[in-house]
Amino acid sequence: MGILNITPDSFYAGSRVRSEEMLIAQAEKMLREGAVILDLGGLSSRPGALKISQDEEMKRVVPAISLLASRFPDAIISVDSYRYRVAEAALLEGASIINDIGAGENEGLAELAAAFQTPYICMHMRGNPGNMHLYTHYDDIIAELLDYFISRKEECIRLGIKDLIIDPGFGFAKTIGQNFLLLKHLKMLGMLGLPVMVGLSRKSTIYKTLNIKPEESLNGTTVMHTLALEQGAQILRVHDVKEAVETIRLWTSYAGAQDVPE
Repeated sequence: MGILNITPDSFYAGSRVRSEEMLIAQAEKMLREGAVILDLGGLSSRPGALKISQDEEMKRVVPAISLLASRFPDAIISVDSYRYRVAEAALLEGASIINDIGAGENEGLAELAAAFQTPYICMHMRGNPGNMHLYTHYDDIIAELLDYFISRKEECIRLGIKDLIIDPGFGFAKTIGQNFLLLKHLKMLGMLGLPVMVGLSRKSTIYKTLNIKPEESLNGTTVMHTLALEQGAQILRVHDVKEAVETIRLWTSYAGAQDVPE
């Protein structure tokens, strides 16, 4: 999943799209390099990000999705939003997946996904991007995420959602240490029987641990992606598609290698 941010303040400057020409060029590059999904969002969810109105988010996202859908009709487009009106308008303009960092607990996005019979990505987060740093206490983070997703899965099935994907929400109401612990035990989420998506690309867990900048964190991202694949991740949400695809190809070859009897 390639990340396209129609925002001026995303934490990684290299992901910001500032014009229609840049959007088309970046989307074309990602698809050529092997992206299966283009994930487009107009509202930064980084801590301290500027809050914008729903109308402003719609002005950023909806025309961009319409443009991508017309230019790349075979592309799978995901809308990254937790607001009902934005997601609904995006679906009507050509998006075919809802990527909801609010996990459907606000605004009725799970109901919207069920109504449109579209795949739905359900992410774990406590609070909101502005205050999530206050909600990082867990008695047992793995058990609590499992309980959370069991509950969300039951609700989504009840609503009639057929294609559910879960995202543990690395960096959302989680400390750096908790992110590493979650990654170490990510395979536990496999017991839910659902595809697991991870968003680790160039995040602060990487660049703060290494004391570098997001722009310098591609190598660290590749390491984290390799660990995530080893722990059962099935979708990588990334800024750098070529490198992620190469990581997947190498890991798949490694995982499928068999010893030849002498």
